[in-house]
Amino acid sequence: MSTYPRRRLLGTLVALLLLAAPVPAVAGTVAASAPVTVPALANWTPEQGSYQYGGSARLVADTAPERRVADTLADDLRDAGHGDVPVVSGGARTGDIVIEVQPGRAALGAEGYELRAGARLSVTGANERGAFYGTRTVLQLLAQGDRIPAGRTVDVPRYAERGVGVCACYIHISTAWLENLVRDMAYHKLNQLLLELKVKSDSHPEANTWGYYTKDEIRRLVALGDKYHVEIIPEINSPGHMDPWIENRSDLQLTDSDGNKQPSRLDITQPAAFDYYTSLIDEYAQVFTGGSWHMGADEYMLGSDFAKYPQVLRYAQEKYGANATPQDAFIDFVNRVQAYVAAEGKKLRIWNDGLTGANTVPVTAGTTVEHWLNVAVKPSQLLAQGYPLMNAAYALYLVRGGFHTDTKGLYDQSWDPRSFEGEKVASSQGITGAKISLWPDNGRGETENEVAVDTDPALRHVAQATWGDPHPDATYAQFTARGTAVGHAPGWRDLTRVPVTDGTYTLRAGVASLTAEVRRTPDGYVTLRTGTGCLEVRGGKLTLNTPLQPGVEITAQTCDAGNTVQRWELEQVAGGFTLVNAITRMAVHVTDDGRLVQYPPDQQQPAAWHLTTIH
Repeated sequence: MSTYPRRRLLGTLVALLLLAAPVPAVAGTVAASAPVTVPALANWTPEQGSYQYGGSARLVADTAPERRVADTLADDLRDAGHGDVPVVSGGARTGDIVIEVQPGRAALGAEGYELRAGARLSVTGANERGAFYGTRTVLQLLAQGDRIPAGRTVDVPRYAERGVGVCACYIHISTAWLENLVRDMAYHKLNQLLLELKVKSDSHPEANTWGYYTKDEIRRLVALGDKYHVEIIPEINSPGHMDPWIENRSDLQLTDSDGNKQPSRLDITQPAAFDYYTSLIDEYAQVFTGGSWHMGADEYMLGSDFAKYPQVLRYAQEKYGANATPQDAFIDFVNRVQAYVAAEGKKLRIWNDGLTGANTVPVTAGTTVEHWLNVAVKPSQLLAQGYPLMNAAYALYLVRGGFHTDTKGLYDQSWDPRSFEGEKVASSQGITGAKISLWPDNGRGETENEVAVDTDPALRHVAQATWGDPHPDATYAQFTARGTAVGHAPGWRDLTRVPVTDGTYTLRAGVASLTAEVRRTPDGYVTLRTGTGCLEVRGGKLTLNTPLQPGVEITAQTCDAGNTVQRWELEQVAGGFTLVNAITRMAVHVTDDGRLVQYPPDQQQPAAWHLTTIH
């Protein structure tokens, strides 16, 4: 049975409470008459009457860009429980939703739109993207009921880049989770998703340690991003943090003065190292279609210093003269990558903390700097030097098992993208926008489903702060009520749903058989308690405190409710259920001799478990 009518009723009640609540006359407060959306509508001119959505509604679109927007809206209306709405051309009638792209509406900019509600509902953008964002507002309003008050708004974003960053760089994140994120981002008018991740390499199979995504998985995700106007920007962090790629390539690792290899540091003095990195860029270009490349460029000397690597100074002096510094060799690598991706029609992005000021060679003009850490070179200096600057402040981070952004505190302070770590700049000129960042420093600290709950308010806050007024409501409680009213995007899947009831079952797959008590966890996974303990992945090589080595055995250990690697996702497949570990994201495989081991699904066939209830 669909839960959508219940969602709509809840949204309607919350919206009515928001509108009825007394709102003090303070700066930045949205007029009480405006319909409830996230981000809040920048302005609203009420009119007499209302728009009534009904079974006779049509989507009217004449040009190819208008039809693409209408087709996506039709899909979303169906997913939201609003039925199958036809896309037609020609004259509009009462109850229709009209999509218009009018290039002459220059005041709407690249992403703004006008929405008019009356006998008909019309959404107008100067281009396809603007019209698309207008339809996100339509969906949010319909999530609260089929009647929309008559009126008009012109809604234009303040910042061009509004995003989320996700490090799936060591700890694999399910594609279902990422698809939910893309849908919710677009629903809240966010347009940029940074993914630091590993794509399984055909050119360098020695690098295919677990944590990777197949190219087909990425193609599907990128296609979803294209449909919903979310640019997906890939990152392979370099020349530091390269261990996911070069742990089996000692020939490319930087060697210190004692002869010790550094598996996380690429040897920037070697032509072969640059060739290796750019070959990965080329391979990623097969699946990522956007116009940007993020190379990271942070923490190259984390826990060390250039003095341990005299060859780096020699390289810099040979190339740039006697006054060159080791940092010049680092900037040289950044600039060579910039030139390489520019030749491929892409723009380079880097983190700010590698810019220590100890260099004589400047970073190539036009390179976007994403500022997350307070270091010697301040945001105001980068802006004065003309670099596009994105605010990726650590205050906006959510770290598994670690720091979590204080969204309420930021809202109450009216945080906006001018507030960087260590400095608030006076003007938004040169600032591209802002994003929240999700990082897995302790990979087993929280499950994906727990991260999703924590991410929701932070996502809505950054959407508000980058699109419009950072403080549209007098209180944070009123602002969060907006999120309750609009809910999640159409097509968003509840990943906490467990397909079996709690109980004791016999589980059989191939030659393996076990009896286990299956219990749902609060975050939507299950534990499997056998006679000797709870099934757990334990052993092998640990990465970020997580057993990520394929082939590690799954055995019964002392049950511990806080142990996230004892949590399992049950997924229904032909012939039964697969068991996927909530943290390692590897599936249970049964060996010929009946042992349970974890493997990526493209390496070994996941076992299909048949469950029989024990009465």
